[in-house]
Amino acid sequence: MTNEPDLLQTRRNRPTTKAEKGFKKLIHVFEFIGLVIIAIATIYAGGHEAYRMAHNHTVTLGDLLLLFLYLEVLAMVAIYLDSGKLPIRLPLYIAIVALARYLILDMKSLSEWQMLAVAGTITLITISTLILRFGSLKYPYANKQKDD
Repeated sequence: MTNEPDLLQTRRNRPTTKAEKGFKKLIHVFEFIGLVIIAIATIYAGGHEAYRMAHNHTVTLGDLLLLFLYLEVLAMVAIYLDSGKLPIRLPLYIAIVALARYLILDMKSLSEWQMLAVAGTITLITISTLILRFGSLKYPYANKQKDD
């Protein structure tokens, strides 16, 4: 093991320049614009789906799962806006619901092996989620202070 200083820690400890602060603010503006676009598109898609369900006078399990996916995307945007962090488990939950919806809607056209593959993928994502949850409890991140 060498006695060289940790480059990442050295980078965190040095003062930031005006250019770096300006660049960070520019990135945050683009992040915000992207999140607004995602939120508007999700609200539009959810509204369109609700209109379609009302127009057809039917609600299927696939429709409900799709609306749930839209709500999860909006929750992910809200969490990111509140904390500036994206919890990795949330996209995994969205993937599980999306795969379950795919399995439910396309079950008749899928072969046995395809169904097993989708079910296996759901199982692997679920195990990954459990591992991430265990890891976050067993090895939590140290609290970082913002340098704004």
